[in-house]
Amino acid sequence: MRLTTKGRFAVTAMIDLAMNAQHGAVKLSAISERQNISLSYLEQLFGKLRRARLVESLRGPGGGYILAAPAAQINIAQIICAAEDKLDATQCSSQANCHHGTPCLTHDLWENLNQTINRYLSSVTLQSIIEQKNNDADHKVVTLTHIH
Repeated sequence: MRLTTKGRFAVTAMIDLAMNAQHGAVKLSAISERQNISLSYLEQLFGKLRRARLVESLRGPGGGYILAAPAAQINIAQIICAAEDKLDATQCSSQANCHHGTPCLTHDLWENLNQTINRYLSSVTLQSIIEQKNNDADHKVVTLTHIH
């Protein structure tokens, strides 16, 4: 199983969007610059994210993208699913036909891994990541002030 660049960049871009959307619509060019992701690649990803109804596009001078739901209601599994279809550790796309039409010896192992990963990624929201980032930043500030 592998998480491709598509999924990684989609998650990164959505976190950036969530962190910056409180000021209104966010332009993809701004995300591209902050995260060092090609603008054309982001345009493709955001097309998929829009079709999955995770983001909305706003046209006009103040246009850009906003989250289609609060950050606490969008989880990482949804983002990866929109960008990549799904993560799958099996060789048979979970069809259980990997060994001459029947499940291979390790099919259940990989299928259980799929379910564990999906449960975990479904439990992590954009909001929880932002809160963790903010807590980490607060901790660093406290640590640095204690040094002086």
